[in-house]
Amino acid sequence: MDIQVPAFLEPAWNLFQGAPLTIQLAMIFIIVAATITLLAYFSILRNRYRGYQRAKRLASLLPTLDNLIIDEVLGTTDPLANTHPDRVQLNLEEFWKLPLHKKWARQATTDRIIHFRRNVRGNAGHLLRALYLQLELDKDNIKQMKSSKWARKVRALTEFINMDIPIADVTILPLTNSHNRELRAAARHAYIKLSKNEPFKFFDVVTDPLLMWDQVELFRIITTTEDIAIPNFARWVTYSSNKSVVSFCLKLIIHYNQLPAVPAVTKLLDTKDHYLRADAINCLGKLKVPDVEDKLVAIYSSQPLHCQIEILKAIGRIGSGRHIDFLKQEFLHSTDFDLRKSAAKSIVKNEWIAGQVLQELLDSADPENLLILKHCMNPLIKY
Repeated sequence: MDIQVPAFLEPAWNLFQGAPLTIQLAMIFIIVAATITLLAYFSILRNRYRGYQRAKRLASLLPTLDNLIIDEVLGTTDPLANTHPDRVQLNLEEFWKLPLHKKWARQATTDRIIHFRRNVRGNAGHLLRALYLQLELDKDNIKQMKSSKWARKVRALTEFINMDIPIADVTILPLTNSHNRELRAAARHAYIKLSKNEPFKFFDVVTDPLLMWDQVELFRIITTTEDIAIPNFARWVTYSSNKSVVSFCLKLIIHYNQLPAVPAVTKLLDTKDHYLRADAINCLGKLKVPDVEDKLVAIYSSQPLHCQIEILKAIGRIGSGRHIDFLKQEFLHSTDFDLRKSAAKSIVKNEWIAGQVLQELLDSADPENLLILKHCMNPLIKY
C-alpha cells in the first residue's frame, strides 16, 4: 500500500522505509517520546499561564472584595437594630459590580466569605451567611452536589458545613454509605453538623463497618459540635445489626455518662460476639454500675481472655470493695501476666477497703508479683 506523504517529508520517509526493522521501531519510539515530552511541556506552560492569569485576576479582585465585606457587612450595625441577622436585606449594589457572572469570581467570593466567617462569631457570622445566600452562591454548590465526581461533592459538603446550610436527608443520607471513604466521612460529618432534628439518623442506614479512624473522626465531630441533640444511644445498642455501630455507641454512652442505657448494655453480656461483650463490660465498668458486679464475677470463668481482663478492670473501676477476695485469688493464682496485672491494679484502686490485703500481698509476694504491685501502685499508671 502506497502512503502519500508531503513532499518535504519524502526524504525522511524514504530513509525510514529503507532502514532495518529494529531501526524503524527505534525511530517510532523516539518520535512518540518526543511528542509526549512536547505535550507535557505544553501542558505545564499552559497550567502556569492559567495560574498566572488567575493570580492576576485575584490580585485585582480580592482587595476590593475584602473592603466590601468589611464595609458593607461586618462594619455596619444599622441593619441589626430590629431584625434577626438572617432576615437582613444587605446592600448588594457594589457586590453586583464585581464580575460575579464568572465562575472564578464567584468561587473567590465564596472562599473569602468562608474565610471571614471562620474568624468571626455571633451576628457577624449570620450576616456573612446572609450575604452568601443573597448573592445566590449556594446555587453553585448545589450543582457541585449533583456532580459525578466525589471530590466535588466533598468540597460542596464542606462548603455547606462552613456556611451552615441545611441539606435534604434524601440528598445526603445515601452518601453516608458511599464506597468512597472521603465522601462517606464528609457526608456523615455534614449530616451530624447540619441535621437539626435527627443528627444520628444515618446510624439506622449505615451498612459498612465504622472503621476505627471513622469512629475517631465521628467522636471528635459529635463531642465538639455545639447545640447538638444527643439521643439515648441505647436505641442502637438494642436494635442495630451493625456491630461497629453498637461498639461506637457504647463509647458515646461512656462519654455522655448515659446511665439510662445500662439495661441495654447489660443485655450485651449475653451476646455471642465476645468483642462486643468485652466492649459492654468496659462500658459498665466506666459507668461504675455496682449492680452488675455479681454477674461479671459469675460469668468470669467462662469468658475468653480479653473479656476476663475487662471484668477485672470493671471491678476495679466500680470500686465497691465487695470482690476483693476474688481479685486476690486471681492475682495469686492466675498464670497469665495480663490477668495478674489487671487484678493487682483493681486491688490498688480499692485500697480504701483493701489496704490490709494489699499490705499482706506486698509482704508475702515473690519478686515478680512484688514488681507488678509496685508498678500498679504508681498513680501515673493507668489500666
